[in-house]
This record gives sequence, structure tokens and C-alpha cells, in this order.
Amino acid sequence: MSIGQLSKHRSLGLSDEEAVRMYTVMSLTAKYDERGLMLQRAGKVPFHISGMGQYAGQVGMAFALQPQKDYFLPYYRDFAFILSIGMTVKDLMLSLFCKAEDVNSGGRQMPGHFGDKKNNVVTGSSPVTTQVPHAVGIALAAKMKKEDFVTFVSFGEGSSNQGDFHEGCNFAGVHKLPVVFVCENNQYAISVPLHKQVSGKIADRAIGYGFPGYQVDGSDALEMYRVMKEARERAIRGEGPTLIEMMSYRLMPHSTSDDDMLYRTKEEVEQNRQKDGIVKFKEYLMECGLWSEEQDRELQDKQKLEVNEATKYADLAPYPKPEDTLLHVYAEGDDL
Repeated sequence: MSIGQLSKHRSLGLSDEEAVRMYTVMSLTAKYDERGLMLQRAGKVPFHISGMGQYAGQVGMAFALQPQKDYFLPYYRDFAFILSIGMTVKDLMLSLFCKAEDVNSGGRQMPGHFGDKKNNVVTGSSPVTTQVPHAVGIALAAKMKKEDFVTFVSFGEGSSNQGDFHEGCNFAGVHKLPVVFVCENNQYAISVPLHKQVSGKIADRAIGYGFPGYQVDGSDALEMYRVMKEARERAIRGEGPTLIEMMSYRLMPHSTSDDDMLYRTKEEVEQNRQKDGIVKFKEYLMECGLWSEEQDRELQDKQKLEVNEATKYADLAPYPKPEDTLLHVYAEGDDL
């Protein structure tokens, strides 16, 4: 590997410390994701949906955005993205256990439906793609108020076939709004393979709405960072939206209620597991001299303890009270 390749993160404006942190977030997300699956199988939580195979791209994008300034409307697999912009494993565990302290919804929503006012994460709903027009509306507000923030919205490739996606893209293109659309293409919409749901490249759809679209290798965190950084800068300059198609692979079933072996083979999954972006980024850091196996073992132990503590806390935390069912549903007091 050349000197230039070894310092790619520096050429993009990332410090060595930031590059290492990108890997630590990927690793922590994997720990949380694995624990969520175990908890559901043990009957401790009702439902879990995995983002394995998509962490690297999510982290790369998040590091190119500005937490507590930009607005985020992620989709339900964006655990690595959420941890990158300020939420914690404890927050995710409280949501997974449906507890009252859950910052996302007070234990009312399905896990993976994020909402955090402090970090500008706008609550999404269960019907897929409905977050897209909401993101466009927030971007319109930014333009009308002449504020220099960008709206990020992500969704799966199956969602890109919904009307909300096309209407959102059209409106954003017409008004040159500061929004970045990200399709996290993981090859499967529940049980439907990509070739049965999408014709051509999703990124090419942007052309019809008058703005650029890019198809990017989602296992390459630094390339995802580069493309997102350019998209954000373009939006801030008033040049309008960008569509990014993040190519990845869903390594786990659609959710814990899905049997993925009914529509794909173990061999296919294993082949794609070898291409996982976490492994690639760890190797990159080691080749740069920024990481070692000893550091990695220490990190794994530390993060395992963090996940253990978050799990224990969430397990013992109280559930929402029945009388609080309508809390935060209707505006009250100063909210009126």
C-alpha cells in the first residue's frame, strides 16, 4: 500500500484520532447489535433489527456531518450512525427494552425508530419512507430562514420505490434544498432480492430530479466520508440536494422475525461477511501504524463491559406507566 493510501484519512481532513474513533464506533455498534440478537433470542426483549454489514458506511457519513447543528432522519438500521452523532449504547438499550427512560419514544416505539431532540434526530414512524418528505420540509425551513444546516435522511433500497421518496426528491430538486438523500442498498428488501425490485442504479434516479447521484462502496468508510462531505458542502453553498447510494450487504436476517435461509444461502452470506467494512478499516489502521492487536483486545474488553452495564441498567429500569400513555402525544402548557 502506498504512502498516499496509508494517509487517506489525513488527505480528507480527518485526524489520526478521528480515524481511530471511527473504528471504535463500528466495533461498539457490533457489540450492541450482537447483544440485541441474544436478548431477543433469550426472550428478554420483543424484537431486534440488525444493521450488520452497514456500519462502516454509516460511520463514514456521520463523521462528515455536524451533530447538534445538522438534522438527522435515519432509518431503522442506522445504529452506527446514531452512535456516531451522540447517542449512547445506554440509549439504544433502553429503547430495545421499551423502558420509560428511552429518549427515542419513552418506550412506545419499536426499537430502531430513533428520536432525540438534543442531537437533532427527528422521530420517524414505522411506515417506511415517510421520513423523506419530513426531511425535505426541514430543509425547506433551513432555506427560508437562511440557516446553514443540512438535513440528512436515509432509507433502504426497497423504500426508494415508494412514492414518498420520489415526491421528496422532486420537491427538493425544484427548490434546491439543503438535503442529502442516502439509500443504504443492502441488496434485500425483507425477502426480495435487489434484481427483483430495482431496475438500473438508484443513484441514477437523481438525474431526473436535477441533482447529482453517486453510487459508493459502503464498506469503504473513508470514501463514504468523502462523498458525504462534498454533498454537505454543496448543500451549504445553496446548490441543492445530493443522492448517495451506499452499496452494502445485509449480513443478518431482515429482523428477528425473519428466516433469511428461505431466500438466500449461507455461502452467499459468508462470502459477503469477508468483505465487511469493519475488518477492512481495522486493517487500514494497522497498516497506518495507528492500531494493534493488543489495543484491539483492550477495546473489545472495554466495550463488552460498556454493553454489559447498559444491558443491566436497561433491564432493571421501569416500564412506562399505563397512565402515561398519552404523554407527549398532545401539546400541553408551554408547547401550545
